[in-house]
Amino acid sequence: MGPGTRLAGWKSAPRPAAGWRVAAFLALMALAGNAGAQPNPKPKSVGGFGESRRGDVPEGTAEILTPEADRAIQNALAWLAKAQNADGSFGTATYRGNIAVTSLAGLAFMSAGSTPGRGPYGTQIDKALAYVLENTSPSGFISVASSSTHGPMYSHGFGTLFLAEAYGMTHRPEIREKLQKAVRLIIDTQNNEGGWRYQPVRNDADISVTICQINALRAARNAGLYVPKETVDACIRYVKQAQNADGGFRYMLQGGTSAFPRSAAGVVALQSAGEYDSKEIRDGISYLRGYMREIKSASQFNHYFYGHYYAAQALWIRGGEEWNEWFPAIRNELIHRQSPAGFWPDTICNEYGTAMALIILQIPNNYLPIFQR
Repeated sequence: MGPGTRLAGWKSAPRPAAGWRVAAFLALMALAGNAGAQPNPKPKSVGGFGESRRGDVPEGTAEILTPEADRAIQNALAWLAKAQNADGSFGTATYRGNIAVTSLAGLAFMSAGSTPGRGPYGTQIDKALAYVLENTSPSGFISVASSSTHGPMYSHGFGTLFLAEAYGMTHRPEIREKLQKAVRLIIDTQNNEGGWRYQPVRNDADISVTICQINALRAARNAGLYVPKETVDACIRYVKQAQNADGGFRYMLQGGTSAFPRSAAGVVALQSAGEYDSKEIRDGISYLRGYMREIKSASQFNHYFYGHYYAAQALWIRGGEEWNEWFPAIRNELIHRQSPAGFWPDTICNEYGTAMALIILQIPNNYLPIFQR
């Protein structure tokens, strides 16, 4: 599962890899513009965002991706591929055709090293991509009204993220055209507080929807699209104002307690905007680490996969001892929670739980640009 070759500036995990994984990794990096990069290049400012944090894949990455984890990942990828709907979407029941679920499934396959049209799951990615493009309106809004159960801006944010990652790997003009419109819609619907909420209008805001949008904007900017500095600055101000004294984040500025899922989202929102070692980041990481006991005791809570999806990103980008402690714990818990059939059950739908778990387990692969250290 880990990269099987060394690129300039990277320490790849020296794990056995089939030829397609090496080829897919090289192709992905070349398409993303990283092939031929000089070792440890000086990070550059990316428009309104802070400097990108770039570093080697940590030593020991190969060891934390254990054979047990690899088996869990391969079984889940196979299950998810078979769960794809005929129209290219993912999701069942109320969430059938949901853009967010479909986009996360596409990202899960990309996290394994496949790219649109290439690798063992290239076909599944292409079909999911076609579905998202077909459901992008002329205004740039990405949503399927009948399956936008938690508010359409969630779908729009994850859909834009998926398009941005796909465009960065392919440079297909038809993706860029719709991605640009999707990005413009996010920029134009930011409210006066600096955040976003369920609908594409400039009314209120919450941390949960806001992280979806700033993460999507960062991915789009990484792929070469323009994002205004004032959009990023306003988002940073909003997220910082939502932090409580305990280091966690409340749901909205009007007040409220901290909680693990939204606090993980708050930390990643700041990291996506380019903050990596501010007081807010340190306090947020400290708050998240307080949940290590709950992970090791296999505690369940609301928005379980959502919380761990962002927590894994936050700790991976943070690196160091925090990551080295965090990942083995969540890795072991996810392996334990996986069903014998290969999926992870969730009340939203099994496709959602499986896609989220796959992304978490495969973050050390370092394939997706938005997650790269």
